[in-house]
Amino acid sequence: MLDTAIVGGGLCGLALARGLQARQRGFALFEARDRLGGRILSVSSEKAGMALDLGPTWFWPETQPRMLRLVSELGLHSFPQHDTGEVLYLTDHDKPPETLSQPGLHGGAHRLEGGMTSLVEALSRDLPDAALNLGYTLTALADCGDHVELSFECGGEAIVVAARRVVLAMPPRLIEERVRFEPALDGKLLEALSGTYTWMADQAKVVVAYDRPFWREAGHSGNAFVRHEQAMLGEIFDACSADAAGAALGGFAAIAPETRAALRLGLPMLVSSQMVQVFGVEAEQGEQHFQDWAAEPYTCSRRDHVPPDSHPEYGHPALRRPQWGGRLLFGGSEAASYGGGYLEGALESAARIQRALIADPAPLPAGAAQNEQGVGQFTAWVAAQRTSVLERYKRLLHHNLASQHTDQLTQRAVLGAMEQVYSEALAQLGELSFDTGGASLEAGLSTLAQSLLAPFVGFNKFLLDEVVAFNGGSCALSNFPPEHRPSPEYLETTARDLAAAWREFAYNVNALLASRLAVQAAA
Repeated sequence: MLDTAIVGGGLCGLALARGLQARQRGFALFEARDRLGGRILSVSSEKAGMALDLGPTWFWPETQPRMLRLVSELGLHSFPQHDTGEVLYLTDHDKPPETLSQPGLHGGAHRLEGGMTSLVEALSRDLPDAALNLGYTLTALADCGDHVELSFECGGEAIVVAARRVVLAMPPRLIEERVRFEPALDGKLLEALSGTYTWMADQAKVVVAYDRPFWREAGHSGNAFVRHEQAMLGEIFDACSADAAGAALGGFAAIAPETRAALRLGLPMLVSSQMVQVFGVEAEQGEQHFQDWAAEPYTCSRRDHVPPDSHPEYGHPALRRPQWGGRLLFGGSEAASYGGGYLEGALESAARIQRALIADPAPLPAGAAQNEQGVGQFTAWVAAQRTSVLERYKRLLHHNLASQHTDQLTQRAVLGAMEQVYSEALAQLGELSFDTGGASLEAGLSTLAQSLLAPFVGFNKFLLDEVVAFNGGSCALSNFPPEHRPSPEYLETTARDLAAAWREFAYNVNALLASRLAVQAAA
């Protein structure tokens, strides 16, 4: 019987598999596609002589520490997205585009040399071939008490696999639509699954390769926005290699999935025509690569064809809690408390699940002295976060400003900063060793959990006070009065969000210690 079955070979599933492999834990990974990577997809361009990203393109080193760490650990190299501060705006298809100034459009984004697929290749390189199963489509899960039975379709055959624990590292809506559960999942969990939009699932992306970066030679950055009613691509960006030896432009489709499907045969001509509108006749002779994620059955659900009106909220608490007595866990970027939808969120989910699966770090001498040492180390770590949390807030704030996410700036940056801290705090606790055997329960929390949560008392108020002082003196926020001088009502709403994040963190701390206790009892 398998120890852990991971369903989904995207970044979350691969990162988790790598973590389990490093700790010599048994696992098998099952992916419905005939390739690994999930929404990470790079294709080779003959004309440009490089890999072109048709899925995720960027990560942000300043606000995504897990991605930054992983890129370094794997020996990969990143480079800044080409931005000169110049942007072309085309608002009338009968007129040439306007040239405007918009510095920092991509908010400090970086790309990977060799494309994002190099991340997939590096993660999977040392995984045993026998543990990687492609072409396996999950159809059902059954809780059998001490294990879970997984039903797959593979090559027209029905295959049943037994595993002690199952991780579903796949889009929540696909789980709700296509997987049968026995017994049925709780109604609130089903609502969370069906209500979670699959990030970028309704989108389509085009990358066009060229012999040379003629737009740069003409003084253009490659950044453009097209806003007229006949727009094929709403946003265009420079997709060249780090040294620009490989030349390409990328873009996101501006038309709905149903319209794209109806115009499928004419899409290359329409893309070429728009590139010429924006960048001139030299843009006509490109090598086009098109990926419509809405047509991907293992990415897009029926509900995803209608995108949300604003940036979706991710990390629903129900998706972050083990089910079936800890035998069923949900992963993927959409289940992340921080970085939801992005590559960072996939790594955050993988780290959370790994903590749940591996609850027995190298033991230290048992007893009160061990716990006192661990609590002391953690308290010192939390104290250090107080001195740096405002900088986290500033980085997120500036990133949102640069990305033109100007709604609820303060609220989103404050919550993001604390979610980063909580995520890293759980990782810290996962590395420390505690004797949980003598930890009694008080009001639902173990006494040890209360000791570990104590250093955070007053943290939220401290951060809000620091934020109010900073915002009041910020020139960048002076054009946003509600953010420059947050009202009491705005601060109260932000404080409620922080309290909810705190409750989720407290639950996770207690759950982490409870899983340690279960392991110690079994030993």
